Parts: sequence; C-alpha cells; structure tokens
Amino acid sequence: MSRPIVAGILTILGGLFILVGGTVFALIGAVFAIFGVFSPLFGVGILLGLLTLLAGVLMLAIPRGHTIWGILAIVLALVSIPFALAGLILGFVLAVLGGLLAMAWHPPPPSRLITVDGHVVPPSS
Repeated sequence: MSRPIVAGILTILGGLFILVGGTVFALIGAVFAIFGVFSPLFGVGILLGLLTLLAGVLMLAIPRGHTIWGILAIVLALVSIPFALAGLILGFVLAVLGGLLAMAWHPPPPSRLITVDGHVVPPSS
C-alpha cells in the first residue's frame, strides 16, 4: 500500500469518539457554568477530538510524515483521558492503535521499472 490507510481510518474513528467524549464533557461544563463555575478546560476535549481527526486525515494525505502523525495521534489520545473521557475509552484505543500502525508502516520500495518513451523496460543487470 502506498498509504497507511488502516492507520488513518482507525485514527479518524478514534478522533470521532474523542470528539463525542469532548462534547459530553463540554455539556457537563455548561451545566456547571449555569451554577457559576466556568472553566475553559471543558472545551479542550472538543479541540483534542478535532486535532486527532486532523492527524488521521494527514496520515492519508501526507503519508511520508507517518511517524510524526502516529506520535501526534498517540499523544492526543493520552491527553484525551482527562479532557474527553478518553473518547469513551473506545476512541482512546482506536487512536492509539492507529498511531502505532502509522509508526510501524513502511512506504513501498521505489519501482525498479524504467520507462522509455512510454514503454516499460526492465533495468539492465
């Protein structure tokens, strides 16, 4: 494969769950804000979910940065534990798996075929 497709999809799914967990956490923060206790930390989970989604999309769009995107996905998943209820646990697991798969992915070797005037010619030995 020329892209870490499974890693990107798992990270995107994990980001969606982290986004849901962050939204739940933000709604809890809204209830506290009604009673006069306001903290911007309740909105951090939504930001973490969006950033995890972005890391998954970047895995698919720019595969040569797969190691950086994988590390970013794992760090964001770890940070989501206190701020997004760990993406309802499933988001955390999916994002970490996606990050690990992205870091383990290797790009395919370059083609050994040479094209000459539109014709495929095997390399000379």
